[in-house]
Amino acid sequence: MDMDPHFDRAHGSAKKRKISPATDEWLDSFALPFQPDQHEKSLLSSKVPHEGILNHHDAANISLSPNPRFAGQTVAPFLAKHIPDQYNPLGGPSTLDEPARGNPNTKYCYRHRPDLKCRRQANEPSMDQLHHELEDLSQSDQQAITHVWSLFSAAPAKHRNLMLQGILTQCCFPQLSYLSCNVRELIRIDFLSALPPEISYKILCYLDTTSLCKAAQVSQRWRTLADDDVVWHKMCAQHINQKCTKCGWGLPLLERKRLRASKRQLQLRATGRGRNEWSPEITPAPEGTFVTEEQDPTLVVDGSSSSDCGLTHSDQLTVPTASSTSLDEESEPRPKFRPWKDVYKDRFKVGINWKHGRYSTKIFRGHSNGIMCLQFDDHILATGSYDSTIKIWDMETCQEIRTLRGHTSGIRCLQFDKTKLISGSIDQSLKVWNWRTGQCLSTCIGHNGGIIGLHFDAAFLASASMDKTIKVWNFEDRSTFVLRGHSDWVNAVKLDMLSRTIVSASDDCTVKMWDLDSKQCIRTFEGHVGQVQQVLLMPAEFDFEHDDDRDGASSTASVHSPSVPSLDTIDPPRHECFGAGFLSHDRPLPPRYMLTSALDSTIRLWDTSNGKCLHTYFGHLEGVWALAADTLRIVSGAEDRMVKVWDPKKGYERTFTGHAGPVTCIGLSDSKLCTGSEDCEVRMYSF
Repeated sequence: MDMDPHFDRAHGSAKKRKISPATDEWLDSFALPFQPDQHEKSLLSSKVPHEGILNHHDAANISLSPNPRFAGQTVAPFLAKHIPDQYNPLGGPSTLDEPARGNPNTKYCYRHRPDLKCRRQANEPSMDQLHHELEDLSQSDQQAITHVWSLFSAAPAKHRNLMLQGILTQCCFPQLSYLSCNVRELIRIDFLSALPPEISYKILCYLDTTSLCKAAQVSQRWRTLADDDVVWHKMCAQHINQKCTKCGWGLPLLERKRLRASKRQLQLRATGRGRNEWSPEITPAPEGTFVTEEQDPTLVVDGSSSSDCGLTHSDQLTVPTASSTSLDEESEPRPKFRPWKDVYKDRFKVGINWKHGRYSTKIFRGHSNGIMCLQFDDHILATGSYDSTIKIWDMETCQEIRTLRGHTSGIRCLQFDKTKLISGSIDQSLKVWNWRTGQCLSTCIGHNGGIIGLHFDAAFLASASMDKTIKVWNFEDRSTFVLRGHSDWVNAVKLDMLSRTIVSASDDCTVKMWDLDSKQCIRTFEGHVGQVQQVLLMPAEFDFEHDDDRDGASSTASVHSPSVPSLDTIDPPRHECFGAGFLSHDRPLPPRYMLTSALDSTIRLWDTSNGKCLHTYFGHLEGVWALAADTLRIVSGAEDRMVKVWDPKKGYERTFTGHAGPVTCIGLSDSKLCTGSEDCEVRMYSF
């Protein structure tokens, strides 16, 4: 009984296998001098040049070295000789010109590209195994197999497919299983390494953060691409200060000027025109340019902070000054930024803490009466109280820095910037302070009642009073004018100097929008059934998907201009909604969304263009005194001693407790929440 040759080879037998007569005749045909028929000639001539055609001398004189080290000098050179345009020798130096090695975009297929060293190294073990298996065969078997290889190698792509189809039809399941196992590994392609970098960036920009972090663990090349600023800059622009349209997830505030400053540079690199195609650094600025503190406040020159909101110190790096770089010709006056991935990671941690309610708390004590107003930045907290004083606090140590004294009655409102602090009191006066020294710079008298609210922007200051009026102060020409229209105390005002409008909230249960140019009320918002205490204009980035019929039935707006169409009909274009002063399209429109809170225990979101209430937030048990918001969340404080956090689109999220009295004022930043109460305490929540 004949021994199965496959069984014989599998058990390492060195003896010569027995061959059936039919197989012997098939092999004998290849032992004769190779004479290609007409069809074979056409196959060979259609693919390779004349000098590359396989002849009988080549087919009959292939010898295999017994040393695996020389496997690349037997089969591989034979194939490379007859298909030089498609095959590169494995192991050893390439026979191709060196310029082709540096260019990834050549005519070679992915498997045979000479620049892919990793692919060649992966194929070398399989070539060694092939060498060992051929060694066990007779010389005639080797000649027959290599002849089949040569025919396939010399055939064009279409003929190769026909050959493979014919072979597959004759394969049994063991051979098909063998093919399946081997092909599964061979068709795996490192596409990011094979593609140009700008296309790789484009692909990676479609991934979410989890997938990007996993991609960075694949290889060093993938890590370089996945961690690049081109990818993470887009991720930051897509998520920070807004809700992503794809995943619905947003991250806390970031100084948007930094996004704009580096956008153009990263766009150039994303299209392959940056510093170089593999560099993770930002494209340098043109020669002779230097980004100053005024041009981009996210930079820190000489270690001093230049931003009073938004971007924190963790997002900034020190930049050498222009004077120091001018002495050194080799140094480039280029702003240095942290990688965008690190910025995103920091913002992501803060966002997760907001989502899960993880925070640390600091308590500021020192006032002898209820706290009615507050404001803070990265380092300083200012509070105003019914004890007629303003206190400046160090946020890190919770220690009082100084106390501003001068008002003779309770302080209801304050606002500060880098140079000044303005306060309003029930004593009917406004005071301007140098809060760094505690000096009162000036006192302004203009109301006949206590001042409850104020807001300044650039050279304009608006104040709200118990005398039912709003007074606008121009610091440049020292002019003032009064806006009248409310029938009860005016509790809050907000300026929008871009559109030159003011919004005001009053105890008459209405909110009014005023035109600073015409000094007229252009819209009144009605819907609250309690005294309106706060009004906020939402940032331009804020967006809200609303249903027109949800809350519009009980909330309306009246228009104080005969030139504006009735709101009972189809809504007119936005420029026509705000009166004759906005018919010129050169004038910017007011912010579209507005937020109000009242003693009816509700918070309302309004569309300023049509006057409709888009959403009402219910949850507080008593009147809402304090309100703060950004593009990601709304925070409110109420008579019920609770602070609530709301998602603008989904509603209630979380409640903070701890105060022993009504919550009267709130401050909000990207990573901090500050609340003041009539219990004389300020609580700072750090996320």
